[in-house]
Amino acid sequence: MNLIQYLRDSRAELARVTWPTRQQVIDGTQAVLIFVVALTLIVFAMDSLFGTLIRQVLQ
Repeated sequence: MNLIQYLRDSRAELARVTWPTRQQVIDGTQAVLIFVVALTLIVFAMDSLFGTLIRQVLQ
């Protein structure tokens, strides 16, 4: 398969893709950001808790 045929096939395949709507992209992005912030807060809280416990044990 040569390069030209590959590019034609790629273009044809991309024409068949069902692209998400703008609103779907916004909703998905919001969900990911909320999850990342929540996970960050959980990890921060656990790190603080375990850090405090370890300092107490070592003193």
